[in-house]
Amino acid sequence: MIRVWGREPALIIAAVSAALSLLVSFNFGLSGEQAGAIVAVVSAVFAAATAAITRPIAPSAFTGLVAAAVALLAAYGFSVSAETVGALNGCVLAVLGLLTRGQVTPVGDNKNEPQISA
Repeated sequence: MIRVWGREPALIIAAVSAALSLLVSFNFGLSGEQAGAIVAVVSAVFAAATAAITRPIAPSAFTGLVAAAVALLAAYGFSVSAETVGALNGCVLAVLGLLTRGQVTPVGDNKNEPQISA
């Protein structure tokens, strides 16, 4: 089984993605739209990375889609600040990361697959 710092990679990726989203909330002169676009891209890229290293792919892909949609909706659907976009997406990623972890298995973890003897 693949491990990063003794932890499952899905949790590490979700934590890093949430931290990057939170970093956007520290006002660096970004508009709400710019922050939303950055957070959506970060969420989508990290969700793709999680989907690539876990099976089944669907829960990880769904998590990324929801996180990116929340960021874009917050930025373009409502008039909110960059801080709100980053904070909202950080919360969404934290919750969805914990929910996703229980439904996926790292690639290479064969304990759930049937064993075939030759």
